[in-house]
Amino acid sequence: MNFRALGSVALKAAAVRSLFKPSLNQRGISTIGTRFSKAYDYDGKTKVSIFNTETDMGLMITGYSQYGFRLNNNMVLIGPITVFPRSVLSWNVNSFEDITEESLSLFPTLEPKIDVLIIGIGDQSPTASLTKRIIKFMKKYNINVEILRTEQACATFNFLNAEGRMAACALIPPLHITYNENDVLQSKLKQQQLYETE
Repeated sequence: MNFRALGSVALKAAAVRSLFKPSLNQRGISTIGTRFSKAYDYDGKTKVSIFNTETDMGLMITGYSQYGFRLNNNMVLIGPITVFPRSVLSWNVNSFEDITEESLSLFPTLEPKIDVLIIGIGDQSPTASLTKRIIKFMKKYNINVEILRTEQACATFNFLNAEGRMAACALIPPLHITYNENDVLQSKLKQQQLYETE
């Protein structure tokens, strides 16, 4: 069998298949002017961005310990801090009992005015009296307040900051850090990679 004969057999097979296979136009599917949504502009692949590692979205908290916090620009800060979309200040409190009108007096004076203040009070759960006292003070200045544990406050601030909201965060490092088996495994793997030689 020569190549010409093989080619004609393939053409006949393709013609037979096309008789049994409906075309796109017969199905009512338009092939003209196909547009992709933003999620599929990349050959059908979804693009994922990890917000707290991108510095162009502003400052975000990427880690914390009993001593302080790490930001997405690799800055490590010791002690309680206040974080804004583009700047950081030290916050002069030692525990959630030290949060007073005086310690919160910075936030109403900011320009542009913040929409939301997130307060992370360490690893304690917020008490009703503390929450009531802070909300009452900030309500005078039309600033919304969320009082959370530090872990939750960091995540909330990162989310609001990624959305472009005018948010500020006041954080107290937790006294105790809880960890799970995955955290232990990850740190062992990192340590092993540090000391491996090829």
